[in-house]
Amino acid sequence: MRFFSIFFLFVSLQILHSQNQFVPDDVPYKTALENAKTKGKPLFIMLYADWCPHCNQMKKEVFSDPAVMEFLNKNYVCIWKNIEKEEGTALKNKYNTKSLPTFLFLDPNTETLLYALKGESKKAEFLNEANYALNPKLQLPYLEKEFMADPGNSNTFFNYLNTLKKGKDRTDLSIPTHIYLNTQSDTQLVNETNWRIIANGVTDIKSREFQYVLHHQKDFAAVASQNRVDRKVESIVTELLRPDVDNLDTINYYKHREIAKSIKLQKTDSLVFKFDLTLAERTEKWQYYKKVTLEDTQKFVWNDASFLKDIGQTYLKHITDEESLKKSILWVKHSLELNDSYDGNLLLARLYNKIKDKKSAIKYAKDAKVICTEMTWSTKDVDALLKELNAK
Repeated sequence: MRFFSIFFLFVSLQILHSQNQFVPDDVPYKTALENAKTKGKPLFIMLYADWCPHCNQMKKEVFSDPAVMEFLNKNYVCIWKNIEKEEGTALKNKYNTKSLPTFLFLDPNTETLLYALKGESKKAEFLNEANYALNPKLQLPYLEKEFMADPGNSNTFFNYLNTLKKGKDRTDLSIPTHIYLNTQSDTQLVNETNWRIIANGVTDIKSREFQYVLHHQKDFAAVASQNRVDRKVESIVTELLRPDVDNLDTINYYKHREIAKSIKLQKTDSLVFKFDLTLAERTEKWQYYKKVTLEDTQKFVWNDASFLKDIGQTYLKHITDEESLKKSILWVKHSLELNDSYDGNLLLARLYNKIKDKKSAIKYAKDAKVICTEMTWSTKDVDALLKELNAK
């Protein structure tokens, strides 16, 4: 009897577990479109990838909830498309999807985008947004129409921009942002609302609006803050250079790099320095990496202990000439002055070992072991180095 009770409990738990697992139906897009037309409902599409942790979290935490699925199925016809399969790829391209997960809410009669969301969210937040997407006056076509009827109205534009950015990347906000900003004089740009619009929608580093921000930073800092202005300057440089680095597009990178360098600010030059090193690492241009670090490490990352150690690790792996290695030793020593650490001491020991300075290598290896022992961490790596150095 006890066996059957346990067996019944196990089976019940398995059934409950399976009921809470989200398994998307593989309904063809055209079929779902026709179903939505017939039922008079909008079409809801989740675009995802199997490797995307945020997509998987949404499936596990949000779409496995019966209340969420009941709401969606009551108000929408729903489909789920993997962007690495044919229909998912086509939809990703058609609606210019750049983030995952992305949620599209479509008019099935025209395939017009009514609403869009991107990224991971909690159940309550997602349900609120899915409910907003049913309200015609909160949908993109209505908000766009209201804005275009009066392009200089900051309230109608800001409403449109706030909804648009829920599902689109910043580069997609650029065109409507500049339509609005073209109605504003230079002096009108300097207010809290227009600053927020610039911060959210301006992506062109050469645009009138961004150049005005650059040359009037104190004025904008007075209505926002210097920290917010700094973040905007840094983000626009990052948005300019990161795609080229990610795509290993060296031709466009060096074109865009010149534009970024023309800003002539310490904070942007520091960003360019870091992107230079990232691109050099990814393309394995170690001589260029060495040239850049020897020229500018102390200028741009001298107070960044973690970055100094990162450069030291790269020198340990890829740089061979002794003079350059000695320079990297100075950088890592300075990182220890900023923040004494086990990994910094171990790195110094290895760098000294590489230039055959056994005495210094043993010293820093022993210092690393002391820290390691105090923190009750494994001493395996440092013990292996000490053994190699023939030290107890």
